[in-house]
Amino acid sequence: MALNSPKDMSRFQRRRRLVVAGITALVLMALLTIRSAWLDDWAHEYIEDIGVGMIVLSILGRMWCTLYIGGRKSAEIVRLGPYSISRNPLYVFSALGAAGIGMMTGSLIVGVALSLICYAAFHFVILAEEGYLERNFGETYISYKRAVPRFFPNLSIYRESELLSVRASMLYKTLADGLVFFVSYPLLEFVEYLQSTHVLPVLLRLY
Repeated sequence: MALNSPKDMSRFQRRRRLVVAGITALVLMALLTIRSAWLDDWAHEYIEDIGVGMIVLSILGRMWCTLYIGGRKSAEIVRLGPYSISRNPLYVFSALGAAGIGMMTGSLIVGVALSLICYAAFHFVILAEEGYLERNFGETYISYKRAVPRFFPNLSIYRESELLSVRASMLYKTLADGLVFFVSYPLLEFVEYLQSTHVLPVLLRLY
């Protein structure tokens, strides 16, 4: 898909959010029939706790990204902070949040599966965005591509900024978006209750 203007980019990002929302809805529907095989084991609670921690880290990480990129993604190439170690750290933290949601079921397999689904969905988004950025920023973006990995962070090349200019509205929006991750917690607990009372069938038990 060719993205030739900021308007095209904005339209594509809206479609991306709809696709991600659709995938999330389908996954949550699938989780209605999945239950942790660790349910009566101490590991279940530990996995859930780690999942909550990953969601908190995801929200904080997404806000960290917004401090550097907020509103400037289509206007300039940011190469500092989280964007100095990964070209797409916002997606990295989102995938981490997806893993956290999966782990709140008490299943490591579900956590890994959700993170892989999220990674696959973002992969196609990233490819389209890269085409846009390369056409609009030319050698500046090409040199950035050569220096910084596409997804998985390289901590050894981290660079910091002494001064940040922050758009408060973007920061608040990112926080609100991230808090949606927490909605899954009471939802999955309620699903677990319905499964334990046999209101919902359990078709699959996963470790």
